Amino acid sequence: MAAEGSASVEIRRALVRLRHTTGLPVAFGGLVEPGRPRIRISELNGTSTPALSALAVISGNGLGGKAVALARPCAVADYSSSRQISHEYDAAVAAEGLRSVVAVPVVVRRRVRGVLYGALRDARPLGDRMLTAAVAAARDVEQALVLREEARDLMAAARTEPARAPADGSAWEQVREAHAALRALAPRIADEALRAELLAACGLLTSDVPSADGVTLAAREVDVLACVAAGATNAVAAERLGVRAETVKGYLRSAMRKLGSRTRGEAVVAARRAGFLP
Repeated sequence: MAAEGSASVEIRRALVRLRHTTGLPVAFGGLVEPGRPRIRISELNGTSTPALSALAVISGNGLGGKAVALARPCAVADYSSSRQISHEYDAAVAAEGLRSVVAVPVVVRRRVRGVLYGALRDARPLGDRMLTAAVAAARDVEQALVLREEARDLMAAARTEPARAPADGSAWEQVREAHAALRALAPRIADEALRAELLAACGLLTSDVPSADGVTLAAREVDVLACVAAGATNAVAAERLGVRAETVKGYLRSAMRKLGSRTRGEAVVAARRAGFLP
């Protein structure tokens, strides 16, 4: 239930962003119900009636159901007269006064988890800017849900793997890769609670014992070292962290100096020994 609540919050935020960036008067959406081939409309933004609230949309039916079945965005310029979709939900759509509608599926790990809709109250094609913004909003939800799932996986791994000497080396390398990915993504997350959750998950995999040499590393220095430990070049690390390659070099040089290391590899080893990396 907590996971579903988090997903609903992400959809709600995405609908606000969608209306703000496009000027669309109405946005709504919902999640695929567990174990059922349908979505339940639970989040409404800009609606003037309760007609769409709690509406169950079966996969394949209507515009949203078509988006679920095809796992790709679908749009119509005039919902009620469109021949591209079935019309099980015309009454609800008409009650809200919607005409031009786009539906974008939220796809996480090849599984449709929900649908975002944007709509106009007049019949005209939605422009490329609106369609692009709708897709971008869905992608934001997808990334947030992936991050939450990775955080849960990472915390589970932290609880089951021995803290410093796991028996399965390959499994531990996967944990290290996940740690690096989450460290890289966390600074880009606007949701403070989610960001704190990710960093807390990362912390479960590192030592809480201060370095014997009293070394302290800045968060960005740890981020860079985590990328380097996962095999990333400076250019790749810069892309993951959303900074310039020169910035990565600066953080790396600073971390190497603090750790007393002459090479990137030595810095990673020292950082692991000091408990900054898993």
